[in-house]
Amino acid sequence: MTEHTASYYAASANAHLPWPQLEGDAECDVCVVGGGYTGLSSALSLLERGYQVVLLEAARIGFGASGRNGGQIVNSYSRDIDTIERNCPPDQARLLGNMLFEGGDIIRSRIERYQIQCDLQSGGVFAADTEKQFHELAAQKARWEKWGNDQLELLDRHAIRQVVNTERYVGGLLDRRGGHIHPLNLALGEAEAIRSLGGRIFEQSPVVEIIAGEPVTVRSHKGRVKARFVVVAGNAYLGNLVPELAAKSMPCGTQVVTTEVLGEERARELLPQNYCVEDCNYLLDYYRTSADHRLIYGGGVVYGARDPADIERLIRPKMLKTFPQLAGVKFDYTWTGNFLLTLSRLPQFGRIGSNIYYMQGYSGHGVTCTHLAGSLLAEALAGQAERFDAFARLPHYPFPGGRLLRVPLTAIGAVWYSLRDRLGF
Repeated sequence: MTEHTASYYAASANAHLPWPQLEGDAECDVCVVGGGYTGLSSALSLLERGYQVVLLEAARIGFGASGRNGGQIVNSYSRDIDTIERNCPPDQARLLGNMLFEGGDIIRSRIERYQIQCDLQSGGVFAADTEKQFHELAAQKARWEKWGNDQLELLDRHAIRQVVNTERYVGGLLDRRGGHIHPLNLALGEAEAIRSLGGRIFEQSPVVEIIAGEPVTVRSHKGRVKARFVVVAGNAYLGNLVPELAAKSMPCGTQVVTTEVLGEERARELLPQNYCVEDCNYLLDYYRTSADHRLIYGGGVVYGARDPADIERLIRPKMLKTFPQLAGVKFDYTWTGNFLLTLSRLPQFGRIGSNIYYMQGYSGHGVTCTHLAGSLLAEALAGQAERFDAFARLPHYPFPGGRLLRVPLTAIGAVWYSLRDRLGF
């Protein structure tokens, strides 16, 4: 086995011109802190509306979860609309329900408008290990159809075998409005679109201080940006830059492996329709094939975002449970990517003062929701804040036990839910 410190995505990224480091002073309408999907989508949405934008990235574009995730376009939020309808006033639930599928539509429109080469494929499957999970998928289908998704198909035990070549599942739900992409190439393509519209991107420019005021001052090691507005989009990689945001969220790691090249015939034997798949367990597995016919397989959660010592040992048993026919296959790449978890599993949007905005905490559903977030941020700055505020009004609470005990207590909860998955109740 050959292990790489970089992900498969970094090794297969599209060629692009570099972006400079911030040196000296700059001014703009909006300074975006973070070069992942939230920051890129925000910057692009703002530029399309005529704002002057500066984006600061501490490392490289797509360095965090945006360039390391499973590459799946999964609709809805990490808590589905039924939870929102139970816990929110009807007008707020209606707004959030009407946005369930918008993030994926934004991704597709950006890919088409800016001719982004990121291996877009349509179709995603939710796979059920148990009859209980299958019945829940039937309910999910009804909910999503109520909110406008007419591209769903319930798959029985026989039908799912035509989609995923495994004996593992009792059924599933196909969402043709789902799909998959090369996530880092999507991020790089959006950054190139920002460049084409006159936006300024600075890499290797970590923000060390945000000084409130009018304008806001954003300070990096070698420069400063003065802006009318600031968008905080660091998510799991924000650290303690904004302490009030760190208190109600927790970085978590998920592990991903990429096999050696399997060849097109073998890859299509595993996933005949080239759909991506995720199961319905609390600690879920997710997988798909790449454009060069490898299997990309991810799963598990490390609370607190520690890097596990042996990713292969964690993921290989999961992969072989699904595809025992891959016994002996080599892994060419293994890596960890961090995402930001909230206690409610719903994203956190809001304002600090009148001119500092933030969006974070997508809890594993970030690919689509980050793109929605950027669009809503641009609407809010343009004076149309109703949809942004539908998210901003969601209540959020600190994890039990504070920062010291949140990791072990959350892990204990995960063990309980995993046991429920295995026992089917």
